[in-house]
Amino acid sequence: MLSQGGLILRYRPRPSLDGLEPREGVFLPCSFWLVDNYVLQGRPAEAQALLERLLSLTNDLGLLAEEYDVELGRQVGNFPQAFSHFALVNSVMYFTRGVLSPR
Repeated sequence: MLSQGGLILRYRPRPSLDGLEPREGVFLPCSFWLVDNYVLQGRPAEAQALLERLLSLTNDLGLLAEEYDVELGRQVGNFPQAFSHFALVNSVMYFTRGVLSPR
């Protein structure tokens, strides 16, 4: 499973195949994409809970890195990461349109 602490990993690193460390943080854009999927599936409560959790991971300026270390409770990787912020904005748009304007 590509989930760790309720957030989504990009993939499970395998040093023998990709040369990366066996431990990687959850990839924040993937977790935002799960929010989008919850909205599209008509699961607003789950979308809201995950979106609120992801928003709680921002720093004091509202910025996000590309990854989050669930065990250490801190952002890791490239910071700030535009890809994470783009996914955040997209998820908020999906959520507000999907929940406030159901089809």
